[in-house]
Amino acid sequence: MPLSVYILALSVFALGTSEFMLSGLLPPIADDMGVTIPQAGLLISAFAIGMVVGAPLLAVATLRLPRRTTLVALIAVFGLGQVAGALAPGYAVLFASRVVSAFACAGFWAVGAAVAIAMVPVTSRARALAVMIGGLSIANVLGVPAGAFLGEGLGWRSAFWAVGAASAVALVGIVTLVPRIPPPDERPRLGGEVLIYRDRQVWLSIGTIALAAAGVFCAFSYLAPLLTDVARLDDGWVPTVLALFGVGALIGTTIGGRFADAHLFGVLIVGMAADTVVLVAFALLGRYAVAAVLLSFLLGVACFCTAPALNARMFNVASAAPTLAAATTTAAFNLGNTAGPWLGGAVIDAGLGYTATAWAGAVLTSAAIGLAVVSLRLHRRTPGSRVVRSAGAAKNPVRSQA
Repeated sequence: MPLSVYILALSVFALGTSEFMLSGLLPPIADDMGVTIPQAGLLISAFAIGMVVGAPLLAVATLRLPRRTTLVALIAVFGLGQVAGALAPGYAVLFASRVVSAFACAGFWAVGAAVAIAMVPVTSRARALAVMIGGLSIANVLGVPAGAFLGEGLGWRSAFWAVGAASAVALVGIVTLVPRIPPPDERPRLGGEVLIYRDRQVWLSIGTIALAAAGVFCAFSYLAPLLTDVARLDDGWVPTVLALFGVGALIGTTIGGRFADAHLFGVLIVGMAADTVVLVAFALLGRYAVAAVLLSFLLGVACFCTAPALNARMFNVASAAPTLAAATTTAAFNLGNTAGPWLGGAVIDAGLGYTATAWAGAVLTSAAIGLAVVSLRLHRRTPGSRVVRSAGAAKNPVRSQA
């Protein structure tokens, strides 16, 4: 695996830390900004929605730009967004900085994933993407707890400064170690790239990603109250269990990256089935403290095991438009990350309790399995490789393989 792929993972570590660290910083931010906890929570929603909107927009806007130059610009804007957040005099500026950071983050994910697969053979795509996603897993293990620690000891703004510093290190790494990716013989055109959306397999992949992510985050978003109110664990256990989830995520990403290239659909279906089983077990056994802690770890393993396969599948069915495919994948994940917590909140507001979020999540992951099975059957009806054309691939068709 090229060293430059690990530099991209370092960048993703900074991106992921910024995206998720606010879950441990909401009370001090609310106090400092003079807003309520729910209003501070909108900063998290703003980032997720910014990712959904920003991924395709940035992919289109940068379609004809050199990819390494685009990565440099996006990580620089992201770092400046962290500085703006650290210096924000009020809530409105902080909110705006989160939206700008989310746009840059979304664009970086899209272009970075396309760069990662461009630097490795087609048989190593899932593994390269697993390395990138590993940066997100490490962010959950180290970055998010470190942000909470800094926020408690030095104030919430120090966490933003720290992510800004990590972004600067990533910027230097990209400039010095990520190679220039040669442009295609014919420059890609938006009209040709969007042709991927005429393919049923692309929409099945979008639906599978969104449902799988929504199912997990429907329950995971409310893990803290489930641990404290249902399992009766002390509040001090919450950071430990969240870190344990991150360790499971890192293990799951490694497993998925190792096997997804050779057994893509197997990893997809088995991984989402494991998600469903763990969520059902959470609903049934979540009131037992030991079970709740163990299941939190297993949920991290199961849900991140499928991530490399979900990413690789989209690139395979939309290989003629890799940048737009990466943007679509990013948007689909964040659509699920937005819809899942909303559904979980609706379930709780309906008076069904915190464990009901796990039941709702299991329904969503079951639906994701159904879409993956449909995709597999369609794939089997078309033996061998299927040609996917775009304007940029008209002369040199790219063959899409499972």
